[in-house]
Amino acid sequence: MINLVWLVPLFPLIGFLINGLGRNILPKAAVSFIGCLSVLASFVVSIGIFLELNSSATKSFIIPLFDWISVGLVKIPFSFLLDPLSSLMLLIITGIGFLIHVYSTGYMSHDAGFAKFFAYLNLFIFFMLLLVLGSNYVIMFIGWEGVGLCSYLLIGFWFTNSSYASAAKKAFIMNRIGDLGFLIAVFLIFTTFNSVEFAVIFPQAANMLSGDRALIIITSLLFVGAIGKSAQIPLFTWLPDAMAGPTPVSALIHAATMVTAGIYMIARSNILFTLAPQTMHVVAIIGLATILLAATIAVTQNDIKKVLAYSTVSQLGYMFLGLGVGAFTGAFFHVITHAFFKALLFLGAGSVIHAMSNEQDMRNMGGLRKKLPVTFLTMMIGTIAIAGLPPFSGFFSKDEILAHVYEHNRLFWVLGVIGAVFTSFYMFRMMFLTFSGHFRGTTAQESHLHESPLSMTIPLIVLAVLSAVGGFIGTPEVLGGSHWLESFLAPVFEASAGKVAPLTIDHATEYILMAISVAGALGAMLFAYKRYVKNARVPSEDRAERGTLARLSYNKYYIDELYASLITKPLDSLSVFFYKVVDKSGIDGVVNGFGKGAIEASKGFRLLQSGMVGFYIFMMVTGIIALLVYSMYKI
Repeated sequence: MINLVWLVPLFPLIGFLINGLGRNILPKAAVSFIGCLSVLASFVVSIGIFLELNSSATKSFIIPLFDWISVGLVKIPFSFLLDPLSSLMLLIITGIGFLIHVYSTGYMSHDAGFAKFFAYLNLFIFFMLLLVLGSNYVIMFIGWEGVGLCSYLLIGFWFTNSSYASAAKKAFIMNRIGDLGFLIAVFLIFTTFNSVEFAVIFPQAANMLSGDRALIIITSLLFVGAIGKSAQIPLFTWLPDAMAGPTPVSALIHAATMVTAGIYMIARSNILFTLAPQTMHVVAIIGLATILLAATIAVTQNDIKKVLAYSTVSQLGYMFLGLGVGAFTGAFFHVITHAFFKALLFLGAGSVIHAMSNEQDMRNMGGLRKKLPVTFLTMMIGTIAIAGLPPFSGFFSKDEILAHVYEHNRLFWVLGVIGAVFTSFYMFRMMFLTFSGHFRGTTAQESHLHESPLSMTIPLIVLAVLSAVGGFIGTPEVLGGSHWLESFLAPVFEASAGKVAPLTIDHATEYILMAISVAGALGAMLFAYKRYVKNARVPSEDRAERGTLARLSYNKYYIDELYASLITKPLDSLSVFFYKVVDKSGIDGVVNGFGKGAIEASKGFRLLQSGMVGFYIFMMVTGIIALLVYSMYKI
């Protein structure tokens, strides 16, 4: 099966071509079948690859497809790398991607752009698979740019709404900032190592000294790319706005796959970052700051998808915090569990929005538990998982990160636990406002309330099961497990293992850390219950007076306004200046001046054509005299 890895990205590409070219002639049933089948076929092949790799003594395979670029000393083959890291990413992308495709058949069934939507989804899956399969940074960059393009297309899918189109442009432009850093890093990697192949770069890097200046610059630029793609401070504001896209897009791209590309890239480049401790420290600080910033914004948001969007930004911060303290396995473990419960929560939110006739404001919901029992139960499982309560998946991955953080820096650990408490509060706040109490919407909305069709609820149930049991792949020794994931990923992080301090805290301390984290999450849940169920509190209207901290949180700390004042408006003014002064008056003035000069001169010369023979003879004689004078002067 390993030699058939090329089929994994090929199937979604074929699905994109068929649905894209036949979007105006294919019936919806055929579009659904082709779109879902192409991803399912990739998933089946991915399972075969994973099983073969797991049972193989060799854990890394390079599958060459063809010679791609060969110019002088630059030789870049088009080849795929299969190892434990890429095989797990294949399962996440194709497995969750298939469930979201199935969900979309119901959610988008009445949309006029149904076939185009599935074509875009298939294209996204193709580029995401290319990103994680590439055996060098150039192929990774192609996939990186491809998912950025698809993100733009899917966020702005309903582009007739100008605010949605603006959100798509914002995501595209902010991602380009990060992509520039990644691109420069690729050039520097080639300059330093004379190759872009992972198999050539990483062994050379392992022999370099820790803190090497070239490695610090390269990893810093790679991290800039990761900041843009994975929505970290300061390039995070595009992701909440990206909720303008259809809900399945939010689940697939902005929760389960694309936004984790930055984490995947750093995990893949782990030896480079391990040997650049200064960069690692910055990664941890940025991740921690993002956790707290996004979490404190989420506690006051009223749009159900915005709450989940800021939750995603915050959880990505945990992954970067883990990477920054050298917990590569823990960070990737959280990538896996987050894919389960966050895809579940977004799809559950889509089910609620579907039942509420496209209403997203939680202040207009309430009491939906009886009307949407499957959605409620599955979303509750996802909420418990993200809150970090045992024995659900988020508990294992988040606590592994926090344990490494505790050993690295106690202050970072305290702040990380505070972020976990906020997470529990805003997630249970979302659940209680949506499903508890009495219905606060309109009579028309209440009459329309119904559970979603099977095409939407079955993916919810599957993801709920994964959110409940997915954490057991990384059960730590302190809880009687063997941490299968750590041993499976060990070959990927082998070079870094000897350069990063292993986790050495004793079991008693680990129990205490777990107890503190769980107690904080439970306390936050009980506080949310008392506030929004027992006291039946409903968030204030938009124009209501709020305290200073609440106002800052509700308005997202005015970061968008700050960016608009410091960056957008000055650039707009500069553009207007260049347009009016440089372009219109300068360049156009010179070009138009020559044109007008020629026109006016031709008008004057036209008067010489009078039709009088005497005047023509006079001009001829004048010309002869002028030539004679010139000749004499020249002699």
